[in-house]
Amino acid sequence: MARDSSATKARLLDAAFSEFAAYGIAGARVDRIAEAAQANKRLIYVYYGNKEQLFDAVLQQALEAGSESVPFDADDLPGYAGAVFDHLVERPSLMRLVLWKQLERPGNTDATAASYQGKIEAVGRAQEAGRIDAGMDAADVLTLVMALSQAWFGAVGGPAADGPGAAWAPGRLARHRAAVVESVRRITAPPRDDRA
Repeated sequence: MARDSSATKARLLDAAFSEFAAYGIAGARVDRIAEAAQANKRLIYVYYGNKEQLFDAVLQQALEAGSESVPFDADDLPGYAGAVFDHLVERPSLMRLVLWKQLERPGNTDATAASYQGKIEAVGRAQEAGRIDAGMDAADVLTLVMALSQAWFGAVGGPAADGPGAAWAPGRLARHRAAVVESVRRITAPPRDDRA
C-alpha cells in the first residue's frame, strides 16, 4: 500500500509541476492535475491540503532536484552560475514555475530560506578567506549570482523572443552562457594587490 501511495504522490507532483508551470497557481486546475496523474482528485487534498500547499511541494521538490543536479561551490561561483544556466536550459518549465512563484507567492518558504542561508554562509566564509571579493554582503553576492544565472530566461530578447517553442541556436546559447560566467567572475573576483 505504501508503494501505491508513493507512486500516486509522485504522479501527482509530476502532473502538478506541468500544470503550475503552464498556468500558475490561479490558473491551475486540480481536476486536470488529477486526470493527468490518473489519480482521484480527493487525494490531492489528502496528501497536500490545498492547491497552494501542492504548489509549495512541487517547488520544493524542484529546488531539491536542482540542488542535487547543480552542487553549490562557493569557491567556484562562475562555474556554479554556468551550471545553473545549463540546468535551466535543460528544464525551461522550471524557470516558468519560479516566475509564477514570484508573481503569486512572493517571499521565501522555510525550506528555501534554509537552502539560501547555507549558501550565504559559505559565500561569507569564502569572503573572509579572501577567495571572493568582500566588498558586498554575502547575501547580495548570492542574489546577483542567481539573478545573472537566470537573466536570459526572463529578459526581453530571451528564448521567448525567438517564438513559441523555439530554442536558442547553439552559438547564441554558448555566448549567453559565457556572458553569465564572465559576469559572475568579475563581480566575485577578489581585488588584486597591485603593490606587489
